[in-house]
Amino acid sequence: MHKGSRLLPDSAAREQFNVKRAAFAATIGNMLEFYDFITYSFFAAEIGHTFFPANSEYGSLMLSLATFGAGFLTRPIGGIVLGIFSDRIGRRPAMLLSFALMGSAILTIALTPSYAAIGLAAPVIVIVARMVQGFALGGEVGPTTAYLVEIAAPSNRGLMVAWQPASQEIAATAGALVGVILSSTMTSEMLQAYGWRVAFLLGAVCLPFGIWMRRTLPETVSHGECAGEGAGSSNHVMEARRHLRVIVLALMILASGTISTYVTQYMTTYAKTTLHVSSSLAFTVSLVSNGLQIIGAVLGGWLADRLGRKPIMIWPQLVVLVLTYPAFLWIVQEPGAWSLLFGFGILSFIGSLPFTAFYAAFTEVLPQNIRGGVFATIYAVAIASFGGTAQLVVAWLIHVSGNPLAPAWYLLLAGVVGLVAMSLMRETAPVKVGGP
Repeated sequence: MHKGSRLLPDSAAREQFNVKRAAFAATIGNMLEFYDFITYSFFAAEIGHTFFPANSEYGSLMLSLATFGAGFLTRPIGGIVLGIFSDRIGRRPAMLLSFALMGSAILTIALTPSYAAIGLAAPVIVIVARMVQGFALGGEVGPTTAYLVEIAAPSNRGLMVAWQPASQEIAATAGALVGVILSSTMTSEMLQAYGWRVAFLLGAVCLPFGIWMRRTLPETVSHGECAGEGAGSSNHVMEARRHLRVIVLALMILASGTISTYVTQYMTTYAKTTLHVSSSLAFTVSLVSNGLQIIGAVLGGWLADRLGRKPIMIWPQLVVLVLTYPAFLWIVQEPGAWSLLFGFGILSFIGSLPFTAFYAAFTEVLPQNIRGGVFATIYAVAIASFGGTAQLVVAWLIHVSGNPLAPAWYLLLAGVVGLVAMSLMRETAPVKVGGP
C-alpha cells in the first residue's frame, strides 16, 4: 500500500470502521450534487423559457443547453484545485467544500427571478451559478472515487467503487421520478412557471443532512506524510507524466462514457421535442433507464472483482456498439412506451457495466499521492470537452439533418473510441474472488 495510507491497518481497526457507512456518507454527497446537475437537463425547455426568451422554441432550447454547457467550463479548474487539495489536505475537507459550493448554486438557481421579472440579470445569475456548480462537480468525482478505493479491501474495490457511478444514476433516477410526478400532476404552464423550481428545491432540502454525513467521514490520507511526498501541483505534474499512457487511455474512455451518459440524460428532452411523446412517458423512460443503470453499475463492479477489469470493460462495450443503431431505428420508427422503455433500457443497462470496471482500474493504477488530483482533472477535462457539448451536438445534428437517428451516430462514434482505449488498458485486479 502506498506510503501515507491509513487503510484499516489491522483486524481490530477494521471491525471498528464501518466501511458501508463511510461509503454511503461519501456517495450521498455525490448523489445530491448530481441530482441538481441532471435535473437541469431534464427541465432544459422550461428553464429556457424562464431565463432565455427567444424568437423560436429551438433558439430558447439552445440557449438553455448552452448555459447547461457553461457549467462544464469550470470543471477542469475544480478538478485541478479540489483534486490536488484532496491529495494534500485530505479527502474529507475537499468533499465538504465541493458540497457546500454546490448547495449554494442549487439555491441560487431555484430562487432566481425570471427574465420577465429582472431582465438580463436573470440569465447572468444563472450562468454564474452553473459555473460554480461546474467547479464543485469538477472536484467531486476524483476525491470521492479515491476515497472509495482507499476504504475498500483489495478483493472488494470494484464493488465499492461501483457506488460512485451508481450514486450518479440514483440521482438521475430521483430526478426522473420527480419529473414523472410533477409532469403528471401539473399542467405545462405550471411546470414552466414554478414546477421546475420545485424539483431543484427538493434537492436543496437534503443539503444539511449531506453536510452532516460528510463531516463524520474518517480520513484516508495521512496529511503530513502525503504532503511530505510532494503532493504539490508541480510534483503532481511530474508524477503524472510517469503514467501518461494510462492517462491518455482514461481520457478516451471517459470521453466515450461522458457522451453516452449525457446523450442518455438528454433523452427526456429528445422524447418530448423530437419524438413528440407525452412528458409523463418521457420522464418514465428516464426513470426506467436510470434505474437499470444503477443495477448495471453495481453488477459491473461485482463482476470486475471476480472476472477482472478488462473483460467487463470490453465485452459489454462491444454489445452496446452492436445494439445502438437497431435500438434507435426501432424507437424512431415506432415511438411508444414499449420501444422507448425496452430500447433505451437495454442500452442503458449494458452500457453501464464497463465504466465501473474502468473506474476501479484507473484508480488502482494511480499512486495515492496523485490519485485524487489526476482522476479529478482527467474526469473534469473529459466532461468539459464532451459532456458540456454532447446535448448541444445532438440537438444541432437533429436540427441540421432533420434525422431523428442523429443521436445514434454520435453514440456509435464515441463507443468505438471507448472500445479501442479499453482494449489497451492493462489488467489491475489484485485478486479473482473464487478463482483457483
